[in-house]
Amino acid sequence: MKTVWTAAALAAIALVCVRPAAAQIGIVSVTGGRVEGVTADGITSFKGIPFAAPPVGNLRWRAPQPVRPWSGVKRADHFGLSCMQNPSTLRQFGAPLAVSEDCLYLNVWTRARSAHERLPVMVWIYGGAFGYGSASWPLYDGTRLAKKGVVLVSIAYRTGVFGFLADPELSAESPHHVSGNYGLRDMIAALQWVKANTGEFGGDPSRVTIFGESAGGGAVNILAVSPAARGLFQRAICESGAGALSPAKHGGTSYAGSGLPYRSLASAEVIGQRFLAKLGARDIAAARALPADVIQKVPPPGRADGASIWPIFDGDIFPEDGYELFQADRFNDTPILVGTNADEGGLFRAELAGTTPAKFEAHVRAAYGPYAGRILAVYPHATDAQAQQASEDLFFRDAGLSAWGTWAWALLQSEKGHGKAYLYSFDPARSPDLPDLPLGPVHGSELRYVFGDLGGPRLHAPTAQDSTLSNLIQSYWVNFAKTGNPNGPGLPHWPVFRASSQRVMYLDTHPHAGPVPNLRKLKALDAYFAWLRSHEKPAH
Repeated sequence: MKTVWTAAALAAIALVCVRPAAAQIGIVSVTGGRVEGVTADGITSFKGIPFAAPPVGNLRWRAPQPVRPWSGVKRADHFGLSCMQNPSTLRQFGAPLAVSEDCLYLNVWTRARSAHERLPVMVWIYGGAFGYGSASWPLYDGTRLAKKGVVLVSIAYRTGVFGFLADPELSAESPHHVSGNYGLRDMIAALQWVKANTGEFGGDPSRVTIFGESAGGGAVNILAVSPAARGLFQRAICESGAGALSPAKHGGTSYAGSGLPYRSLASAEVIGQRFLAKLGARDIAAARALPADVIQKVPPPGRADGASIWPIFDGDIFPEDGYELFQADRFNDTPILVGTNADEGGLFRAELAGTTPAKFEAHVRAAYGPYAGRILAVYPHATDAQAQQASEDLFFRDAGLSAWGTWAWALLQSEKGHGKAYLYSFDPARSPDLPDLPLGPVHGSELRYVFGDLGGPRLHAPTAQDSTLSNLIQSYWVNFAKTGNPNGPGLPHWPVFRASSQRVMYLDTHPHAGPVPNLRKLKALDAYFAWLRSHEKPAH
């Protein structure tokens, strides 16, 4: 019997033949409602997904509250507004300039074609000295990492006085009797969202890696010792930011060579009261009634007078000195991949211009007290050039950002934990044509390699070596997210860091494993921090 094919039937068969085996994930149900992403080049992005209620009005300076449901399908095709900050940094990094308190949104990139793929998840936490930063910086686009086989999530958190203001009245109204650290609570709320929802994007909620740089790396360091973050991630990557292991500035001790103003709740509350007085607010209710842009324009206490609005030891989210928490086996035991850049301080060269041997010695003696002699002995400073380099290395790379912190963290993890530690030093060749803005080893310069964005204004055109190194670093990071081990086929072997075998992966033009760089300097700082802890402990 002869079959008669209609035009409609033939058209239907043609559609079936050209249709891919599985459609890209497009519309997803998440906490609060449904969102629709945008697919391009095999990756679907979902931008501006709310993970908490807007922290405005009476919710200012409170822990993040549950997301407010919406009806219909939310088109997730643009970033949420950046959290309150000076827009100049957004302009510098090419992000939209609009800021708002209504900023608790996250973004997802995935190549998954179904919710059953169970890809590892990487959650990015931006840096910015806890005073600025945004998930909408073009540099942080997750497309390239998603193509490597992960679900990439970038999250927002409150910064500056909106994210870290402490005050006795705020502490009294809190169910935990603490204040400050709202930005850290935002991160934890976002990780709770990831755990509950990432499976809908093809992610595996049991394989979540948190990673961040500078203050974002510091946040990773804090989350590693935060009881509230337990079980929300299974791996941790910290780039140039493990300062949470350094002791705080304590009352009665004038030496604080860590360079980072972590402090106790009581001390932070005093700083918060000073800020509210500058606002002219008689109480928290009056401060909450002020427009956000009015608050943003009032400069907070700064480091020049020994104060800052910053994460604090609150006895709750961030219980105390991270080093002591590790020593007491009170930490979130996961594999870690941590490191710093060889010339971190090069980014801050202008701040230290004019350093002389005498100025360097005076600064060290003021910062390190009885240990100043030991510090000076391991940082050559006989000439102006040596003194300049010594200042950059000591105050920015080793003690501040912190090469000591990542080394100490790797030691603690290898001695106290079950998860393995991997330590790196990022040290590619400096660009000869733009020595002040290289794709080289200054603070933050590894980010373009991690995210695969090697172009950009005022940067030299990437070389083949740059591209090769970027692909290598991305492969290490993604392998680590998949298995807790950065190694994989075709990659130079990255050895596990152990106290008895301290090997570091040098990420340079010829990647290789080697001894810890600047070890004598790190050991001198280690002795100083041990002395400081033995003399002063933060009051809670």
